[in-house]
Amino acid sequence: MSVPVAFIGPYRIDPALILAPMAGVTDKPFRLLCKRLGAGLAVSEMTTSDERLWDSKKSRWRMDHLGEPEPISVQIAGYDPQVLAAAARHNLAHGAQIIDINMGCPAKKVCKVDAGSALMKEPQLVERICRAVVQAASPAPVTLKIRTGWCRAVRNGLEIARIARDAGIAALAVHGRTREDQYLGQAEYDTIAIIKSQLDIPVFANGDIDTPEKAQHVLRHTGCDGVLIGRAAQGYPWIFREAGHFLRHGRLLAPPTDAEIAQTMLDHLQALYAFYGEHTGVRVARKHLGWYAKTRPDGESFRRRVVVVESASEQYDLGAAWLASPKIALAA
Repeated sequence: MSVPVAFIGPYRIDPALILAPMAGVTDKPFRLLCKRLGAGLAVSEMTTSDERLWDSKKSRWRMDHLGEPEPISVQIAGYDPQVLAAAARHNLAHGAQIIDINMGCPAKKVCKVDAGSALMKEPQLVERICRAVVQAASPAPVTLKIRTGWCRAVRNGLEIARIARDAGIAALAVHGRTREDQYLGQAEYDTIAIIKSQLDIPVFANGDIDTPEKAQHVLRHTGCDGVLIGRAAQGYPWIFREAGHFLRHGRLLAPPTDAEIAQTMLDHLQALYAFYGEHTGVRVARKHLGWYAKTRPDGESFRRRVVVVESASEQYDLGAAWLASPKIALAA
């Protein structure tokens, strides 16, 4: 099996192993890291469609794409077609090249305002949103992220997918759960396979893709044009490199050495401090250090120490000391 390659509008996604958008996770430092380690595209975390917040510090961080490798994909969320259209124009003016609409997030704070996956209950509104954003973004391509349905009893992913295609959406990502499922249980790929078989635009599968072998299985089962990898990349961005190697050569790549893990993690910390400043950078780094820790057998004791550190220098030194021992091995 070869490494998948896909096109979103004029943009070649090679490989079509994509970092999925995750709120509070896929910031610029993490996107750059995952691209360096083999992701063909890294989608930004959700940006607000509320123009009153566009000049906030958080929004400015989320809309910072300076020096980021192309193509640059930015996810927007909301429920009002014209507000989302304005958000698309604003992000394109600030460096975005692909606009991604979020109709997949199951979070209550998103769904309670009828955004995210809540929109799948209203096919007519989905159509209005897609058409408004496509028109506003033209000629830039617009993609859509959905789930298999609103609830287990209503798996209307295919209906929504057809509406999106007819409205001009350039590519579709489908998470293999309904909104009701949240992130519980196992993702199912049969619905994604059906959607892919009925569409003539690129379709990307998402959900529980956490190993190179799983990426291969999902690609074969669904016939999709590529996959989105989300939670599995937290603390282990090497999954993109390893999945690409496995798909290309049919054998597993050796895991990163202790020295590479240490250097990557410490470089990531430096990037966070530089991007956010020390105060916020240290706090954002805590969750990433917690994820790095989960991949290693001695990680819990390190995590407990590092989450209470207040200074960048102390946090960095703790990370460096933790990974200095040659006896540490990756968790199985």
